[in-house]
Amino acid sequence: MNLHQIVSGAIGSVNPFIPIIVQQSTGYTQDANFHRVPTYNNIPTTGQVQALTGKDLRQLEALNVQGVNEAVYLNGNFEGVFRVLGKGGDLLIFNGYTYLVMAVLERWSDWCKLAVVMQMDSTP
Repeated sequence: MNLHQIVSGAIGSVNPFIPIIVQQSTGYTQDANFHRVPTYNNIPTTGQVQALTGKDLRQLEALNVQGVNEAVYLNGNFEGVFRVLGKGGDLLIFNGYTYLVMAVLERWSDWCKLAVVMQMDSTP
């Protein structure tokens, strides 16, 4: 049962859903100079952006990540760095900026809560 979907209508009246493009990492290729070039699968969706809670900030404290951090709620499951399976590096594009998924704060069967940090580059 997707509890997030059940309550999203009520939450959306206070904090509206925004369009988000998830750039799901698919690995990399090599350019002519043998440099790694990341590749992505673009997935258009909507999500909710909120501030990180005190608990979230304590969980992320050891990562020593500075910058503009947000929490994003999305339907589906996306990854921070997951070294065991060789996954990670997913990006989110919203409000004209690119954000890197630095941690999965909550993972359920149908939705997830991600901690993201704004990247220095702007969206293409």
